[in-house]
Amino acid sequence: MTKILIADDHPVVRAGIKQYLEADSAVREIGEAATGRETLDKLRAQNWDLVLLDIFMPDRSGLDILRHIQSGFPSVRVLVLSALPEKQYALSVLRAGASGYLAKDSAPEELLKAIHTVLGGRRCVSPEVAELLVAGLDNDPDSPQHARLSAREFQVFSKLAAGRSVSEIAAELLLSVKTVSTYRNRVLEKMGFRTNADLTSYALRNGLIQ
Repeated sequence: MTKILIADDHPVVRAGIKQYLEADSAVREIGEAATGRETLDKLRAQNWDLVLLDIFMPDRSGLDILRHIQSGFPSVRVLVLSALPEKQYALSVLRAGASGYLAKDSAPEELLKAIHTVLGGRRCVSPEVAELLVAGLDNDPDSPQHARLSAREFQVFSKLAAGRSVSEIAAELLLSVKTVSTYRNRVLEKMGFRTNADLTSYALRNGLIQ
């Protein structure tokens, strides 16, 4: 029997997902978390099979939470739920270790199918995202600029775009300031920008930060 943790800061969203899950006889226990800290606390307190993770949480980014789960709870699978189009975020979270990516406006049966796919040890991606994963995006002129970034580069990009300084990011990610500066330079070069303000403007235009 399966234990699933719903990590989303919107009570209505959690209640809706919980209602769908309660109709699945394979689900034994359903937990809820409204913040990144609460998510990690609940993972430490007991064993879970799957986390349904919102990419935007109030206290830390979904990518940060995902990295903590990958390093501290490697047996826990993560299915990311987001209101953003797949092409904007799916590749980044899959590269960071998520087992799947699903739009929040998906039908209930799609959510349940995705959950069973991920719990079965497979990745849950749409045919469009699968094509992007196979083809790679480095030489694709139609791919979004941020899709050229590695998982760590995208994590640094997201923090820079949100207004974090290099020293703040270094402290949050437990990296040296020099290492974060190197990532920042790579991000700017790969995306063709010159300043942090350019990154913020791009992220806002593409709905990558709130």
